[in-house]
Amino acid sequence: MLEQIKLFFEKHLSLPSPEAAEAKLQEALTALMTEMMTMDDVCQDVERTKILSLVQKCFSLSTEQAEALMAKAQHKRQQAVDYYEFTSTINQCLGPEEKIKFVKSLWQIAYADGTIDPQEEYLVRKIADLLGVSHTDFILAKLRANPDT
Repeated sequence: MLEQIKLFFEKHLSLPSPEAAEAKLQEALTALMTEMMTMDDVCQDVERTKILSLVQKCFSLSTEQAEALMAKAQHKRQQAVDYYEFTSTINQCLGPEEKIKFVKSLWQIAYADGTIDPQEEYLVRKIADLLGVSHTDFILAKLRANPDT
């Protein structure tokens, strides 16, 4: 009986391994990127290509690994009830500067098709708020991500 109790607490209270935490962070970031791709109701190849490029660069993954991560993240995103599942992981793992870089990445995806849809802007604003990114940093990230400036 004591052994079962011990196993229960070890299973439910143990800290995840660094590899598991990194995988969860990658899924969370990629899930929100794929959400950005679908916000304007048009999933364009240029947006998908931009996400794959960002995922490969950020996580040092091959094309195949990035595509697998993107597929897994899209599935997680479709199963999620809200953004908190993803933003809570990001808040636990990233510092302020990394969060701002991520917001910039979201803007880059939004700009990829040449136009910013109001729904895309809403999502970036919502995610930035959930990550605790200030309005000033939100605007600076938008300006830095704009390919026309």
